Amino acid sequence: MISLAFLSYLTTGFTTVSIGVDVGTGSARAGVVDVSTGALLAVKKQNIKTWSPIAEHHQQSSEDIWDACAACVRGALAEAGNDLKVAGVGFDATCSLVCLDEKNAPVGTDPTEPDDDARNIILWMDHRATPQADAINAMGHERLSTVGGTISPEMEIPKITWLREKMPGAFSRVDKGGKFLDLADFLAYRATDYKRDVRSLCTVVCKW
Repeated sequence: MISLAFLSYLTTGFTTVSIGVDVGTGSARAGVVDVSTGALLAVKKQNIKTWSPIAEHHQQSSEDIWDACAACVRGALAEAGNDLKVAGVGFDATCSLVCLDEKNAPVGTDPTEPDDDARNIILWMDHRATPQADAINAMGHERLSTVGGTISPEMEIPKITWLREKMPGAFSRVDKGGKFLDLADFLAYRATDYKRDVRSLCTVVCKW
């Protein structure tokens, strides 16, 4: 592992920074941090869109979120100053399900607008999959011990099960070569131009 002192030597004349990107329920934020001092140099925020057509249904767009993240990063870097060298980028996001087809294009998840592929994220607070979560919990499978004993409708497996049962066409489009991704994993995947599909261990465990 390269030491910060050596990294500083290699980048003399530059301020080495890291970028943190956080996507919450209503907005994306990006912060630029000086890695040598820990000082926060700049922060930018941009709102993101949510569709809530019926009770317990909340969708977002991975493209809208990615555009917001990119705008925030560019804005924060511009505000942070000149002569910056970026050492790394990290992503944090809500426990939301992103649906992509085999070409990494969005697959819609809104039953009221099934042809609108922009709505390809089932948001964390979407509780449409409560019956599916209840059915999974009733099985009493030993795997539930890894998520605190019960699974929540806000987690990915009940959402995927709902999609398979209620929108089989959309489920099939993802299942045949596409990807179901936690939002944080999607952002890392998108940031590498869809080259690195590496799932974080943090996104496959219970958030409570």
